[in-house]
Amino acid sequence: MDLNKVMIIGNVGREPEMRFTANGTAVTTFTVAVNRVGGGQDNERREETEWFRIVTWEKLAENCNQYVSKGKRLYVEGRLQTRSWEGNDGQKRYTTELVASNVIFLDRRDPSGAAGEEVSEDIEPDDLPF
Repeated sequence: MDLNKVMIIGNVGREPEMRFTANGTAVTTFTVAVNRVGGGQDNERREETEWFRIVTWEKLAENCNQYVSKGKRLYVEGRLQTRSWEGNDGQKRYTTELVASNVIFLDRRDPSGAAGEEVSEDIEPDDLPF
């Protein structure tokens, strides 16, 4: 049996962009930054950031377009997908995306009580499905 499953927790790097396919299906994309702290060869503590391009479809795309914003902390679950195309210069280009099947908001509700944002309550790491 094969498995293509990815789970990340990180912060949204840019505002979501929603578009529609020719048949009217909603697609929303945004990026998530995931930080990792580790030691280099000199044992100096270093933080590295890995960027993920997130793609959501249909109802999830509509919800992400409405509720996701730059800086929000998210849990994203889905699968990796690599696409290729030919650039204007004739060179083949590749991109790898995380096609999301589940997005969970990890930030607390806005303390100002701003309307229009329905996010889940704080989720403890023990509550996540891994």
